[in-house]
Formats: sequence, C-alpha cells, structure tokens
Amino acid sequence: MSVPPPPRRQTRRAAITLGLAGALTLSVGLATPTNAAPNKVRPSTATGADVADPAVTGPVANTTGVGHPDRGYPFLATDVDLAAGGYLEQEFFIAGEATRYAVSGTGTATVTSTGHAYTTRVVVRRPKAATKFNGVVIAEWNNVSNQWDQEVDWFQSHEHLMRQGYAWVGVSAQRAGLHSATGLKAWSPRYASLDVTAGGTITDDSLSYDIFSQAVKAVRSPVGVDPLGNLPAPQYVIATGHSQSAGRLANYHNAIQPLANVLDAIVLHGGGGVLRTDLSTPVFRINAEGDVASGIFSAAARAQADSPVLRSWEVAGASHGDWKLITDYGPLRKRDIGTYPGGYPGEPQTCALPALSRVPQHMVQNAVYDHTVKWVAYGIQPPTAPKIQMTDTTPPAVARDSLGLALGGIRLAQHEAPLRINSGVNTGPGFCFLDGSSVPLSDAQLATLYPTVASYVAEAVAVTTAAVRAGYVPGSVTRDPAWYSDIRYLIGDLAAAGRIDLRTAANLDNRLRQAERFGVAGNERQAVEFLSQLADRAGQDLKHDRAARDAVLRVTKTLSRLLTKSDRLDW
Repeated sequence: MSVPPPPRRQTRRAAITLGLAGALTLSVGLATPTNAAPNKVRPSTATGADVADPAVTGPVANTTGVGHPDRGYPFLATDVDLAAGGYLEQEFFIAGEATRYAVSGTGTATVTSTGHAYTTRVVVRRPKAATKFNGVVIAEWNNVSNQWDQEVDWFQSHEHLMRQGYAWVGVSAQRAGLHSATGLKAWSPRYASLDVTAGGTITDDSLSYDIFSQAVKAVRSPVGVDPLGNLPAPQYVIATGHSQSAGRLANYHNAIQPLANVLDAIVLHGGGGVLRTDLSTPVFRINAEGDVASGIFSAAARAQADSPVLRSWEVAGASHGDWKLITDYGPLRKRDIGTYPGGYPGEPQTCALPALSRVPQHMVQNAVYDHTVKWVAYGIQPPTAPKIQMTDTTPPAVARDSLGLALGGIRLAQHEAPLRINSGVNTGPGFCFLDGSSVPLSDAQLATLYPTVASYVAEAVAVTTAAVRAGYVPGSVTRDPAWYSDIRYLIGDLAAAGRIDLRTAANLDNRLRQAERFGVAGNERQAVEFLSQLADRAGQDLKHDRAARDAVLRVTKTLSRLLTKSDRLDW
C-alpha cells in the first residue's frame, strides 16, 4: 500500500513523454516548497479519537440479481465492469448512537443531544488486492437532491479512481435518501431496518454530521467488520460531495471537523459556502461555470482567497449537471427509478437550448483528487487557477466572447478550441438552469474557425498539453474514455442526420471501439493504429460530404496526436 509518489524536484526543463510508451504520463508541474521533504510521506493526523465506533454488518448479501424487480441488490449498483479493473462492490450497514449537532455560520458546532440510535448503509467500491490500493479512501457524502441517494462524484471520476487505486465509499447520511417517498426504505425491503430519524423523532438532518463521522471512522479504524476487507488501513481519507452535499461538507468543515478530526481533506464540488480560515484541514473547491453563473457558488465564497489550506478552481463552459454525469448515471436511474434524467440522449429535450455542457470537467476533478493527496501526503500545495470573469455579481453575469463562450477560468480544449458552444447556463423547467447547454457550431462556423483539419488539431493538442503542464488535468488524461465517447456520439449524430450511411457508421464505430479498448488500457500504439484506420475510412467514405468528413477527422486526429506526440516542455 502506498500513496501516489510525489513529483520529482523541478528543473527548468523536464522531459514529458507523450509518445507510444505512455500518453501524457508525467509528473504534473507542481512547485516543491523549499522546506518540504518531497520523498517522505507525512503521517495522517486525523485520528477521529472522539468519534464513536459504529457496529458494522455485512457485506450485505444480494438476494436477487441486479435489475430484478424484487430489488434484492444495492440501489444504483454500478454497471461498471469492476472485475475487469480488479475492483469489487459491497454494501454494509452501520449502526450506533449519534450526536445531534446545531450548526450556525462558520462556528464550531454545539451539541444539542446525544444517544440517538441510527442504522444506515455505506457502499464500498475498492480494489480486490491490497497491492492495487493506493492507501487513499474517497468518502462521498451521497447527494439527495432528487430525494434518493446519488453518488455524483463516483459517476464523474470512477475511471480515474480505479486506474489510480483509490477506494471509494459512499455514505447515506441524510433523511431524504432513506425516508422520502422515493428513498431507500420505500425502494426495497432490503433497507427496512435503516433509520436516521431516531424512530421518527428527529425531522431534520442534525444527526447526519455525526453519522458521516462514524462512517468514516468505521473505514479508517474499524472495530469488528472492516468495510475495506483485506485491504490495509487507509493512510488518508478525503471527503467529497457535489451540490447539496458540498454544502453539507462545507458545514462539516467549519463546525464538525474541529471536533471530530476524522478527515484528512475535503473536496467541495459544485457549491460549498464560506469557509472558516483558522483550520488546518485542506479544502479543494471545484466549480463549473454554471455554479458561478447560478449563484450556487456564492460571491462571498468566491471572494475567499486561496491559502495554504484552501484552493479554488473554476472550469469555463462546464455545467453543474453535465453530459458525463447524465450519460453515466442515466441507465442506472432508468433501471432503479424507472425514468431517465433530463437531457439524457434520445429523451425529449425540455430546455431552451440543447442541455448538458460537454466540457469534460471531470478531467479537472480527477486532477483535484490527485493534487489533494499530494497536499496531505507531501505538503505540496496545488497550483492556482484563474477565476471565470464576470460582468456583474448581483445577479451574477459571466463575461463572454463573441461566440458566447465564458472568459477566464480553467479552459480545456473543448472550450478554448470549440466545436460546440458549451455553457453553464440554460433556461426551462426542472433542472434546466443547472444543466447548462451545448450547441453545435455550424459547418460554416467551423470552416471559418479551422480552415484545415490540421489547424484544429494543432490548437486542441496545444491547449490539452498546456492543461497537463499546468496540472489542471492528470498526466493520464488520454486514457479517459470521454475522448472516445465524444467521437462515438459525433458519428451517431451524423448518422442520425443522414450524413453518414449506417454501414459506414458501423465500420467507423468498430474501429473506434478497438481503439478505445487499447487506449484506456494504456496501449497507445494499438489505439493509434485503429484511430488511423478510422481516419482513413472516414477520408474515403465521406468524400461526398467534406464537412462531415472534417468533423470526424478533427477529433480523431487530435486524439491520435495526443497519443503519439513526443515533446519537451518548459516547466
């Protein structure tokens, strides 16, 4: 078991291999403090000594197959091929007596009562083998905005977490996730014993903070059943939560962590309010353009400057709920709830603009987790990032260029070298205001912006390489499946529009799937070979529609170049 190694001390120039032996595999460019010992792992100081030890039972046996109408399996059981990645999924029940806390402002919580019996669940997705475990647990405060449990950050980052050897633990801490009309207890008899209301006597979420603390305590220093099974005790536990859960964790940081001291760091994704500045627990905030534009990430919170224990990143063009989240989560929601989420491909679109930004904010989020580990393990602070530019704060208004693209912030190639106008804003019913938008540029606009395929490729590769060099995306970014799924959706859209015949589309997709199989596994040479075949076929079969041909070639050749590029960059 070991945490990820620290970056080597920087020299003015350092070789970054983008070649066939490993695409974009590099130590991200992090400045090493002169007083740091970068090769020595710092032991955790988060003991949780004053947190009660809950009783853990499980793993809870599945009484039916996943998807069976009797629902004898975990809610939102993953459809990821965990076994192929050397992972497994298990569910445990934890029970004990929780303290009720009163939380106000940024002050330390006060105890209002103690001894409230509870039982809830945690879901664990972890490496099977201890040798694959990197020693870090990501503990997610499950989101309940839909009135059921939803592990947003797992959906966004699971590929990276598995590739890096993290263990993930989802915690059901709030009433709505268990007790609402669509909560766990109503969903299946499997959860009949769960209760976070002390028998219905507590009708708010004042127990949720201690329940979360105890769930983390059960993972980092178990008494009895160990939710991590054969894995050694984790070196660090990092809490994460999205949207409403980010707000809960911001409260937790301010009010509970000073009392519990059970976390090593906290990641706030898509929200989180003003934080107190006198604590030593690092907090990393990542927000989309949509979080800034909607006010979910408040002006007061944005005004807090980065510090040795606070880092805040904003991703231009990204939305609160985005394409990655909805396409990953949608099939599970359909299976277990019966409906797809708004904006899911093929479903009726209800927002004013095509919903869901396709800026891959999750790539930035992946880097956030890795930086947070280096922060707590080696004392290496994450890089800073520019904020999204605003024209007004009341109400918030984002500054935009002539195309409507947000200015400032972290700018990924999908935003800086646009093929679509991705934005964090939209209008319409339901969650449209959170889902952002993604409007394809016209053939004429694309031809003006990129007179040749090569001109687009050069720009997109340069922007992506710069993002790696800055540390805004991981060095393993080309192993992210989103590169391939974006090409797949493009081919599908062109086929649906009648611009690619079905036989050609199937042929292109077959080569793409072969490229993806090798690319996400790190076999860049074979991935490039199949991408080259795809590009050759597109060049031959789409001669009748130059714009469609160029659309396929832009993204295919960009990925090929990223997989094969070899260069030396100034750090």
